[in-house]
Amino acid sequence: MNISSLLLSLSLVLSLLSTIGVAQKRRPPAGGRVAVVVDERLSALRELPSFEGGLMQRVSRGRLVAIRGVRRSREGIIFARVNLTSRTNGWIQRDALVVPTLKGDDERLLRLIRASENFDRISRARIFLDAFPGSRLRPAALLILAEAAESAAVKLSRDAARRLKVDEHGPPEFSYFLNYAGLDRFNRQGIRFRFDAEKKRFHYDGAAWKELLRRYPRSAEAAEARKRL
Repeated sequence: MNISSLLLSLSLVLSLLSTIGVAQKRRPPAGGRVAVVVDERLSALRELPSFEGGLMQRVSRGRLVAIRGVRRSREGIIFARVNLTSRTNGWIQRDALVVPTLKGDDERLLRLIRASENFDRISRARIFLDAFPGSRLRPAALLILAEAAESAAVKLSRDAARRLKVDEHGPPEFSYFLNYAGLDRFNRQGIRFRFDAEKKRFHYDGAAWKELLRRYPRSAEAAEARKRL
């Protein structure tokens, strides 16, 4: 590996650690090429590179792993041998992973994002933006993230209004909404919402739209961002 490739890999790892790994608080395991789990439906860690291999555990979305090698099963499925930690390794379906330094994995992840719904779409779009800082597809991922967050705000507003019990003699009403537990998982993805106290509605703060206009003002997606802002 040459110096430029090494520096690129290091910068990608640091980016991943700063966001994807926040919940895990882990360093990427050593022993192979760094990858990240993006599809937990396929992320069963097995003892062997086959569906007949015993299940060891389910690897959560956003988890960093190190790919040591790959093997095709008799069913035609490619399994990657991965390190989860210095002591834990096994085989996982390659389709569950993306490799930030591998050409084409950004396109594959974007297809998965577009096929996703609700919070899954937001979480996977966040992984894309963290894992592929130089991808030409970032404007598309930013727009998807912003639109999904704005859609989530509608549901959050409805759910919070139905579930919250406000103490009339307690703190201001808006503070109950801004502390609503339903916001927590979005906050962990870097998604922030503003609250309209008069209408009792959340609204996405527009960070991804603003980034689109700032970094990619000539992209097709920027035109939509201007409308939204």
